[in-house]
Amino acid sequence: MADETTAAELLVRCLEAEGVNQVFGIPGEENIHFVDALRDSPIRYVLTRHEQAAAFMAEIAGRLTGRAGVVSATLGPGAINLQLGVADAQTNSTPLVALSAQVGLSRIYKESHQAVDLVGMFRPITKWADLVPGPPAVPEMVRRAFKIAQTERPGATYLAVPQDVEGAAAPADAVPLPTDRVRYEEPSPSQLGRAAQVMADAERPILLAGHGAARHGAGPALLALAEAWNVPVATTFHGKGVFPDDHPLALGAVGFMRHDYVNFGFDAADVVVAVGYELQEFDPVKINPGGDKKIIHVHTFPAEVDAHYPVAVGIEGDIARSLTALATAVPRRFDTGPATGKIRKLLADELDRGATDDRYPLSPQRVVADTRAALGRDDIVLADTGAVKMWMARLYPTYVANTCLISNGLSTMGFALPGAIAAALVRPEVRTLAVVGDGAFLMHSQEIETATREGVPLTVLVWEDDSYGLIEWKMNLELGRSSSVRFANPDLVRYAESFGARGYRVGAAGELLPILREALADDGVSIISCPVDYTENMRLTDWLGELSGPF
Repeated sequence: MADETTAAELLVRCLEAEGVNQVFGIPGEENIHFVDALRDSPIRYVLTRHEQAAAFMAEIAGRLTGRAGVVSATLGPGAINLQLGVADAQTNSTPLVALSAQVGLSRIYKESHQAVDLVGMFRPITKWADLVPGPPAVPEMVRRAFKIAQTERPGATYLAVPQDVEGAAAPADAVPLPTDRVRYEEPSPSQLGRAAQVMADAERPILLAGHGAARHGAGPALLALAEAWNVPVATTFHGKGVFPDDHPLALGAVGFMRHDYVNFGFDAADVVVAVGYELQEFDPVKINPGGDKKIIHVHTFPAEVDAHYPVAVGIEGDIARSLTALATAVPRRFDTGPATGKIRKLLADELDRGATDDRYPLSPQRVVADTRAALGRDDIVLADTGAVKMWMARLYPTYVANTCLISNGLSTMGFALPGAIAAALVRPEVRTLAVVGDGAFLMHSQEIETATREGVPLTVLVWEDDSYGLIEWKMNLELGRSSSVRFANPDLVRYAESFGARGYRVGAAGELLPILREALADDGVSIISCPVDYTENMRLTDWLGELSGPF
């Protein structure tokens, strides 16, 4: 009996076969065999301080590698705590496999301690959720979970492992199944022909690059198409960097809550070539309010239905090959006019003014400018949800895909700090920075201990204003006043030091950049408190409201 393989050991072997390098989570009484089996595996078990944070870590690991990140929890409350991070991965089109314990089959059918219908709870927020009925099912169900999670459109899957299954003996012939890789088809010649007809009549086309373009590595093909056509390119928040922002055809990111500079590029357009765009990234009414623009949808799967996203042609297949084929099918150059230059100048001028703004507390533009100056082109920044996200998405120049990570599917607060731990683990060759508001920071600041214990270099820049700044901004815009958004923070320097981390407080505008550089050069954990002047929020939206086109 001692030589028998348990279902838990078989599960670990299946994870190894899938190429898993880390499992993030918290163990419980009901999955001790699984956690013990990981001790003899090359897979690193990263013990976290909250299951929700573990799910965010798995999500970012999946987003950066393209392979499903793995998160593990016990049954009941542990599994339920995973759900926000799992839903975030699902809505952000990110591959993730969630595993949790469940009560034993001997009592799952009746009222029992800690027994809840976990599969039923996870089904609405995943692509697939199921319960492992016995050890023989482990190889097939694990392979299915990874295949579904990693196949377009990627997302989350969930497996519940009953306690009496986990420790049971697995059949001697049960082995991990071989993995396979989904290969996407060449674009259809008929679809390309129809797209060529649309482009033949186009006068002012625009390219929109979304999350799909980033995760499929379509940047080089997108650049080649834009240059061949001489057509401007905007990105979604998730697509930032797939087209370099220092290119003369780059318009920046679209998705801000008001009519921003980049929106004027869409106002003038008659055709939108949407490359890897997914409607959960932002409402297409922002770029096609009249529903009258022709849409060419380029992706690996069909477009969702929306009145403001009327697809004239859908090109389904490998995205990069589709773009290359489009360049051949439409050998034409367009006259972009002066709009692209004007939009780029407005963005550059705003960031340049911010870079020399010496006010204290710091303007958001100054913080963004110094953050960009402190990081290299390939370094990674995670911008948490809140006012900080809006400023970073609008102004932070990004040059490489997946180097400015934002949650814009579910727009979840609190993902950036734990996510940065995962980013540092899977991309140790670059520097990683979490940029968070003070509201989001305390939602998962306990993971500072995880980073210090695990020896993971981590730098967190906290934009401090003692408020849920984005909600206050929206209240002031819509209601003319705000309420129930103010709070008090602890001394963040002493708070960081209590975890064994280094704490910094920015005391003048000129201090931020040298502090950032010092912290990012450190192999330890650093928390930077930076007071921010959010009176700029209303100034920005007032200024944007005064802009008028066409450019």
